[in-house]
Amino acid sequence: MQLKAKWFFLGLAAIALARLFSMVVMPLIDTSEPRYAEIARLMASSGDWITPWFEPDVPFWGKPPLSFWSQALGIRIFGESEVAVRIPSFFTMAGLAAILYHATDILVGRASARWATLVLSSMLLPLAAAGAVLTDSFFALGVTYAMLAFIVAPTRPTLFWRYGFFVGLAIGLLSKGPLTLVLMGISIGPWLVIRRERLLYLTALPWFKGTLVTLALAGPWYVFAEIKTPGFLQYFLMGEHVLRFIDAGWKGDLYGTAHERPLGSIWGDWLLASFPWGWVGVLLTGWVIVRRSRRERALQVWRLPLVSYLAMWTLAAPVFFTFSGNILWTYVLPSLPAFALLFSIFSKEFVVFGRASRLSRALIGAGALVPAAAIIIGITSLSAPRKFKTEKQLVAAATTQMDEGQTLYFLHSRPFSARFYSGGRAELIEIDRLEQLISEKGENVLVAVPQGKESLLSGNVRSRLTSIYKSRRYTLYKVRS
Repeated sequence: MQLKAKWFFLGLAAIALARLFSMVVMPLIDTSEPRYAEIARLMASSGDWITPWFEPDVPFWGKPPLSFWSQALGIRIFGESEVAVRIPSFFTMAGLAAILYHATDILVGRASARWATLVLSSMLLPLAAAGAVLTDSFFALGVTYAMLAFIVAPTRPTLFWRYGFFVGLAIGLLSKGPLTLVLMGISIGPWLVIRRERLLYLTALPWFKGTLVTLALAGPWYVFAEIKTPGFLQYFLMGEHVLRFIDAGWKGDLYGTAHERPLGSIWGDWLLASFPWGWVGVLLTGWVIVRRSRRERALQVWRLPLVSYLAMWTLAAPVFFTFSGNILWTYVLPSLPAFALLFSIFSKEFVVFGRASRLSRALIGAGALVPAAAIIIGITSLSAPRKFKTEKQLVAAATTQMDEGQTLYFLHSRPFSARFYSGGRAELIEIDRLEQLISEKGENVLVAVPQGKESLLSGNVRSRLTSIYKSRRYTLYKVRS
């Protein structure tokens, strides 16, 4: 089925509008989103564009700064809001989709370009990443641009594609780090070994000048970051890239806890991240295997250089992270553009989008699942905000009760959403200090207490607390005189 331009743009616009709606109305949900948003807020307020800061006196060595730069710039332009810190990721994923469309149009044709773009845009993880305060969308952009430039450059030797490999590499180094080299290396290296036309691709790129471009774009920040906060390179290169990978229970994380998972969990993450198209791909594979004529046709397609290249790229992230138990589902995001393009090629060959209107409607319905879910979640956040782990409403309720210079305290723990929405003014306090403060200031104290922890307070203090607001995790109290 030829997808007309009108329907392609209407479908893409509907997906984008669904994501924009949920992006605007959803509060920042603990822990990852508000943590990165708070780092960006500190960068914007301090004017320090070299070192991201976890807290005013604690440098954040966990990630390079590209995403924080863009989010801090968003705050400078739009103010401290969800939109300000989320819109950079939306445009980043839009740019990734545009590059995928352009490359697929050159390599396969416009029909496949339209399907690949729609498939990617309606997957669960890419849609979630388009407008989430994370580093992964920038990393995926860098890997995608570099990988597509490598395969497109011999066919279209323009500056955009010949130097795109090195610009994409720099984007990856500034958003995630040397993992960029690892994923690209295990994708391209084996493919070059098995392909006879390897010299065609290797000679299409300006390796010397391109390497200088990568070093000029990414190198200075690494140097300045180490000079400003010595110890950064040791922690970032060894801790975040080696120890985190080999030790599922790594205790050296300075900013949280290890994400310990059973080995091989990344494949379940891949199926979730690629929903619904990963599942459709599995069904398509089974449908092909059961008949000999289809198998033979699939083998013919498989022998194409582009198809084997995309297969290597699709498998790189899940295969690599199969051997690590310290993982997150977002780690598979760089593999999904390759899968979307691979899916469009095989779908075209086997007329999956073809003549049967019932099948076509089923596939369109599948593609609408994730955008529809985004709208439903957005509506839920408006009608029942307490279902989400966020302190946006609690901080807003506290603000209406606070006098000039008054402080909002959080007992035992202080969520990142409280830090962001309070502009860094929410403070952490322990029980002894809280009881002393209440004795000194009386009714001037506002405190958020984890639900179920009120019994830890003395009877005298509990008798003076008046409940103002309840979130999913905390109750906001005002002290009575």
